Amino acid sequence: MSIDRRTFLYSSAIAAGAGLTANAAALSPTSDVADQATAREGPFSHLEPMTAGITRIDVEDRKARVEKARRLMVENKIDAVILDSGTSLVYFTGISWWASERTFVAILPARGEVAYVCPKFEEGRARELITIGSDVRAWEEHESPFRLIAQVLKDRGASRIGIEEYARFFVFDGLRQASPALQVVSASPVTIGCRVIKTPKEIALMQRAMDITIEAYRVVIPLLKPGMTSEPFSALASAAHRALGAEGSIGATFGEATASPHGSVKRRPIREGDIVLMDGGCNVDGYRSDISRTVVVGTPTTRQREIWDLVKRGQAAAFAAAKLGAACEDVDAAPRKVYADFGFGPDYKLPGLPHRTGHGIGMDGHEWTNLVRGNKTKLAPGMCFSNEPMVVVPGEFGVRIEDCIYMTEQGAKWFTTPSPAIDKPVV
Repeated sequence: MSIDRRTFLYSSAIAAGAGLTANAAALSPTSDVADQATAREGPFSHLEPMTAGITRIDVEDRKARVEKARRLMVENKIDAVILDSGTSLVYFTGISWWASERTFVAILPARGEVAYVCPKFEEGRARELITIGSDVRAWEEHESPFRLIAQVLKDRGASRIGIEEYARFFVFDGLRQASPALQVVSASPVTIGCRVIKTPKEIALMQRAMDITIEAYRVVIPLLKPGMTSEPFSALASAAHRALGAEGSIGATFGEATASPHGSVKRRPIREGDIVLMDGGCNVDGYRSDISRTVVVGTPTTRQREIWDLVKRGQAAAFAAAKLGAACEDVDAAPRKVYADFGFGPDYKLPGLPHRTGHGIGMDGHEWTNLVRGNKTKLAPGMCFSNEPMVVVPGEFGVRIEDCIYMTEQGAKWFTTPSPAIDKPVV
C-alpha cells in the first residue's frame, strides 16, 4: 500500500547533515551518468545501477496491446475507445502527454486506424511521439476538439463508445454535446481487460523494480536511529534508489503514528524502541514496485514481536490462498481468519485489518483488480498484486509487511522474499 496512491514518489527533502544530495527528481534508467555518480556519494558510494540489461516495452508490444484491445472491443460490443492523457494512453501508444485543459486524446477503433486529436500548435510534437497510426486531427485555440473526435468516430462508423475510467469529465461532456447520438459506456472491459494481465516482459520490469527497492531497504534500514525524522530518511532512500538507477523512495512513520495505515500529519523524531513502518517503491521503464517493512529501533518488546509474527502469518495465509481459479475475495478472507482466530477483528474491526489485503500493481502503483471482499474475479496467470494484510492496534502501533506476488501457470510466485523476522527485514 503506497503512501502516494499513484506515483510512489514520497517526500524527498534534502537530508540535513547527511552529506549527500537528495534531489526530489529521482533518476530513471535513462538518466544522465553524471547524476547517477552524484547519487552514489556518501553512504551509497558502493552502489551501482541495477538497470543494465532490461528489455523495454517497444512499439511491437504496443501494437499487440492495440490488437488485444480490438478483440475485447468486439467481444464487448464497443466500437471505439477514447484514451485521455494518463497511464492507459502510455500503455497503448507510448505517448506521455501533460493532462492540461487543452484536449489531447487517442482514439482506438475496433476497426480502422488509430487516430489522435491534439492542439494545432502541438501537432509537430505529437507527430514526433506517435508510433502507431498517422491520422492526426488538430484544432485551433478557438475551435472545438470534440467535434473532431466526433468526426473521427463517424469516419470509422463508431456509435458505441468506451471512455476509459480516468478520463476527465469535460472530455466526456464535450463529446456528448458534440455528438448526442453517441452511446457512451465504460471502456474498463477493454482497458482493464488488457492491463490486468501482464506479459513476461512487464513482469520482468516489475521484478527489476522490486529488486532495486529491496536493495534500497537493505542499505537504508541500518541508517535508522533515534532522533531521525521522516524527511531525512526519505531523502536517504531517494538517494539510494538513484544510486541503484531508478526513481523512487521510501516513506516512514514511527511509533504510535504507525497505527494509521498511511501515517499521520504529526511529526516527531524516532525514539529508542519505536516501531518504524516503511512503505516504498520505484519505477523501472514505467513499471512499479511496492514493498513495506516494519522494524523496531532497538530491541523489540514481546508485544511488538507477537503482533509482527501475527502479520507474517496473515501474509503467508493470503499467499497460500492465491491459487489459480480462486476468487480475489478468497485471498482477502484468508488473513482475516488468522486474525479472528487470534482474537482480532472480525472484518474491518480494530484491532485487526482495516483495509483490503492487496491491490493490483503494474504501471500504476495501484491498479485493478483488488484482493477485497466482493471481488469474485478469478486469479489467472499474469495478474500481479500486493500482499499486505496489515494489523492496526489503536493507541499502540501498526505492522505491515508488504511483498508483491504474480500469478503463473504454476500458481502464485513472490517478487520478493518476505521478511523472516522483525529483526531481519530483508533476506
